[in-house]
Amino acid sequence: MHRNPMKVARGGVVTGWGTALPDKIVTNEDLSVSMDTSDAWIRERTGIRQRHLGGTTSGLAIEAGRVALDRAGRRPDEIDAVILATTTPDQIVPGTSAAVQDGLGIPAGAFDVNAACSGFVYALTVAHGMLAIGAERLLVIGSETLSRITDWDDRSVAVLVGDGAGAVVLEAVDGPGQLLSWKLGADGSMGHLLQCDHGGYLSMDGKEIFRKAVRVVVESSAQAIAEAGLTVDDIDLMIPHQANLRIIQAAGQRLGIPEEKSVVVIDRYGNTSSASIPLAMADALETGRLRPGNHVLLTGFGGGMTWASAVLHWGG
Repeated sequence: MHRNPMKVARGGVVTGWGTALPDKIVTNEDLSVSMDTSDAWIRERTGIRQRHLGGTTSGLAIEAGRVALDRAGRRPDEIDAVILATTTPDQIVPGTSAAVQDGLGIPAGAFDVNAACSGFVYALTVAHGMLAIGAERLLVIGSETLSRITDWDDRSVAVLVGDGAGAVVLEAVDGPGQLLSWKLGADGSMGHLLQCDHGGYLSMDGKEIFRKAVRVVVESSAQAIAEAGLTVDDIDLMIPHQANLRIIQAAGQRLGIPEEKSVVVIDRYGNTSSASIPLAMADALETGRLRPGNHVLLTGFGGGMTWASAVLHWGG
């Protein structure tokens, strides 16, 4: 159970955003040279045309964070904490968020959140809670280098992954701010469906993940929309985790959200785990699809198994 954020005295609004992508672009045709696949096979099953590969999780996070700070017009010393969502830390210890804090020159606390592909929504929810108890400005980042934990001879995983980062500056406001509702979930009994051991590679049961992912995305989204006091028709934009175009389409259909209201960037970026929602959000902002006053649904799922949905009133 949780309190509806509408009841809190202080909320938050996004005042800046930024992204970072490695320079190296790998197309489906490039992959077909080294593995038994083709552009048509990948596009039909995933919706992916290309992905960016390279960099480090901290390096991409620093780059995206710097852009977000500049766009918000904020100095590093005005940020109260760095919250980094990642499932691919640079090291086991120390936390990668500390490297990001140092790289950006932010004299404040920093911590990692690992909820896999749900991580950015988890981090954004935690950040709003911090604003409610006194924080003024936070930097929330999703950054991933999944290529480092991928077996490039495993076609089932290799065609999916991409590297990248997305960041937002979140600032406190009096009243509820932008977050109308949130719904987080986890079921550790399904951890075997998508996992990676220390020193190993990602492995997954694609068919079972598809089935469960659609169900939990639909259920948590419907709950978040209801708790926000809205109906599906009130949702102006859905920004889903970019795991697979078929999952995005199936979830939208079951929710009753028209496909034209979904933000899709998986064709360009692949599955970037916790970076996928902020990358898609930035795309929607930069193309004018996400505007002040819009009701936006963020929703995703990932290894754990975890899932998370949140409804925002953009601009507060």
